[in-house]
Amino acid sequence: MRIASLLPAATEIVGALGLGGALVARTFECGVPPGAPERVPVVVDTAIPPGLEPKEIDSWVADRAAAGLPMYELDRAALAAARPDLILTQDLCRVCALPSGSVEEALAEIGTDAAVVSVDPHTLDEVLAAILAVARAADAAEAGERLVGDLRGRLAAVAEAVAGRPVPRVLMLEWTDPPYVPGHWVPDLVRRAGGEPLAAIAGGRSVAAPWAELAALEPDVAVVAPCGFGLAEAERQAGAVAAQLPGVPLVAIDSAAYVVQAGPGIVDGVEALAWALHPDAVPAPPPGRISRR
Repeated sequence: MRIASLLPAATEIVGALGLGGALVARTFECGVPPGAPERVPVVVDTAIPPGLEPKEIDSWVADRAAAGLPMYELDRAALAAARPDLILTQDLCRVCALPSGSVEEALAEIGTDAAVVSVDPHTLDEVLAAILAVARAADAAEAGERLVGDLRGRLAAVAEAVAGRPVPRVLMLEWTDPPYVPGHWVPDLVRRAGGEPLAAIAGGRSVAAPWAELAALEPDVAVVAPCGFGLAEAERQAGAVAAQLPGVPLVAIDSAAYVVQAGPGIVDGVEALAWALHPDAVPAPPPGRISRR
């Protein structure tokens, strides 16, 4: 089995299934999972210019979408040279990763009979189902069952730890300039961590909201989780959020690895959020995942 992953979450799943050695292509955002070859070719790169601030990125994406231009670039020659048997892609968000339609066009052009699996979950349970789907497609169904069983066990442990405790009102911010409240599986993460998500759209798309409306919700805590960024950038952006939500306790989290990436790491995210909301009930996560201010 030769696997091309065109989505960071799919690469994470491949690694968690113990299939790193089968990875033959990845995106610029993907880490190299355990067991993978020393150099896995990058076949997807971003078109977003480096060094932009959040507001500039939002404007760039809006202009690009209005013009019908892609957010990512697929190296079709490199994908063909990788000779994959299985290609993992997505159709959930064209801003977050290469859409599967672009992949299908490329496959028709380069001529391949590789199987294509699209990872498109909208809820936490669907993320777990997607892991099982990838495992089956990669002939690793038993490994998938073991992995998902472990993840469900950890979620159950968090649920037991926070049961019966006060439920804080949580404003999760998936972007900060302009502010976006999250959708898809992110509200599930907050609920599983023992919080009440405010203004979030469970199973839907994230949407922009005015700061005045968000402040009027009177959250007990705001979680800064900028899409695609790690903890350091989340902490930096938390400074701007503090000016908009004076007096509201803030939490910053590595969103790229533990919130918006639909792989096993979101269970780490639930555990980290549970600690931030209920620090006396849940063990502290490893450094580098989340911080409170």
